[in-house]
Amino acid sequence: MTPRRHLLLATGTAALAAPGVLRAQPGTRLRLTLDWAFQSPNAFALVARERGYFREAGIDVQIDRGQGSGGVPPALAAGSHEMGYADINPAIRFLAQNPDSGLICVAVLHDRAPLCVITRADGPIRTPKDLEGRRLAAPDFDSGRQLFPAFARAAGVDAGRVTFLSVAPALREPMLVRREVDGVTGFVTTSALALKGIGLQIPQQRIMMYYDHGLNLYGGALLTTRAYAERNPAVVRGAVAALIRGFRDTLANPAGMIQVLRQVEPLTDAALEMERHQLNVERVIMTDNVRANGLSAVDMTRMQTGIAAVEGAFNLPARVQAGQFYLPDFLPPAEQRRI
Repeated sequence: MTPRRHLLLATGTAALAAPGVLRAQPGTRLRLTLDWAFQSPNAFALVARERGYFREAGIDVQIDRGQGSGGVPPALAAGSHEMGYADINPAIRFLAQNPDSGLICVAVLHDRAPLCVITRADGPIRTPKDLEGRRLAAPDFDSGRQLFPAFARAAGVDAGRVTFLSVAPALREPMLVRREVDGVTGFVTTSALALKGIGLQIPQQRIMMYYDHGLNLYGGALLTTRAYAERNPAVVRGAVAALIRGFRDTLANPAGMIQVLRQVEPLTDAALEMERHQLNVERVIMTDNVRANGLSAVDMTRMQTGIAAVEGAFNLPARVQAGQFYLPDFLPPAEQRRI
C-alpha cells in the first residue's frame, strides 16, 4: 500500500468513525459537474439535490451541466469543480496522461459502457468483422471513435481497414440515414435515439455494443481528486451517498425523475427522456452483477483489464493501477446500494 493510499484510508476512516464528523460541516460548498446537458442519464444528481439528500449531509451543492465526459477530469484537476460525474474511460486516459492530477474514482454507477457501433439493419454489415473496408462517421472527440481500436482488437477487426470521417455531432446520424456512411460510433443512449428521431427506427438499426464483443468496460462514474478526498472525506462520503440515493430513486420512480428534470429544464421532451432512461437501464445499468451485488460492485481484475484497454487504445504507458484509481472507501453500506 502506497503512503498516500494509506493516508487516504486513514483520514477517511477516522473522519467517518469519529463522533460529530459523520456529516460535512453544515453549508459546506460543493461544486459538482456533470458530463453533459441535463438529461435522464444524469438527472439522478438533480433528484438528489431537489429531494434534499445533499442538504441532509450538510452539503450546499452547485450542479453544473458539462460539455462531454472528456471535460470533467480537467475541471477537477484545475479546481473549478470538486467532484464530477462522467464516463470512466476518458478519466482513465486523463490520469494516464497526467499522473500528477491525482484523479480518483469513488463510485461506478454504470456497470457497462454505452459505447457502440450502429449500422443499418438492412445493410451488409452483420458482425464487427464486416466493418473492414467500410466508412464510419463520428466527431474526433467521440468516445466510441477514440476507443474503437480497443474494440477492434477485442473483436478481431483490422482497425486499419476501417475509415473514419470526422463530422460535427449534428451530422453523424443523418449521414447514416442518407447512406453516406456505413455506420456511426457513439453512445447507444445518444445515437440510437437520434437515428430514431430522424426516421431510422431502432428495429431498423443494427446496434453492436462494445461489451458484447469483448470490450467490457465500466461506464458512468463519480470522480474527484485524491487531494480533495483527503482534505474532505466527510464531504465526499456524503456526496456519494446522496448521489447513489438519487440514482436509486430514478430507477424506482422514473416518472418522478422526469418531473424533476422538467422543473430544472422546462424544454425537456418527457417522452424522449423516458425512452432514453429505459434504454440506459436496459443496455448500461442493469446487469447480473448489479442485480446480485448492487451499485459499484467493482471487480478489480475487470477494472485493470479496462484500464489496460484504454491505455493501449491511446498508445499510453501502462501506469494506472486499479487499486490506486478506484477507491471504494467512500461508498455507503452495501444495503444502501441494492437495486
